[in-house]
Amino acid sequence: MTTCPDDIASLDAAYEAIDRDARMVVAALSEALGTWRAAPDTWTVAECLDHLATGNRVYLEAMRPAAERAAAEGRTRRGPARPGLVGGWFARSLEPPARRLFKTKAPRKIRPRVSPPLGDAAATFLASHDEVRAFLRQFAAIDLTGVTFPNPFVGGVRFGLATGLHVLAAHERRHLWQAWNVRRAAEEAAGVAPATPLTPSTGHG
Repeated sequence: MTTCPDDIASLDAAYEAIDRDARMVVAALSEALGTWRAAPDTWTVAECLDHLATGNRVYLEAMRPAAERAAAEGRTRRGPARPGLVGGWFARSLEPPARRLFKTKAPRKIRPRVSPPLGDAAATFLASHDEVRAFLRQFAAIDLTGVTFPNPFVGGVRFGLATGLHVLAAHERRHLWQAWNVRRAAEEAAGVAPATPLTPSTGHG
């Protein structure tokens, strides 16, 4: 991004790191390993990415009307794009590694397709991730902290747009962490040399 406030630059850099990590998790990964699952009730690498793609788009669909309305009304930035108290707690709870206390099934509307092709799932996720980054850049100048949107999964709950952006980043890191673990398990089961150690974006290595 061009010159911008530190908090926006930091978010954009976090999304850039996630982009690199996502590309690494599928690099040189065969279709067989990308669609391998450890047990019937576990996800494949492709399903992790497909889940993120759907989650990103559902969140953006909820966030965009509020952002566009704020832009039209001239609700400009008043301070750093930081999540609120509850939103910040929720975003932190999504960060990897996944903690058993917060291990729940994904909401029905963002459950992944069953056994999507790896290439399709990866491309779909990367496209959705680009949409998130474009949203950040398009609306960086509005009051991301003060403007709220309806949580798409919990009726009656509203988050600030800044919270939504931090939640999306944490959610992506969480499931890329999961995807790396699945990849490593698949490689171990197939007797394949493990992938390169993970990047800092997902907090594992």
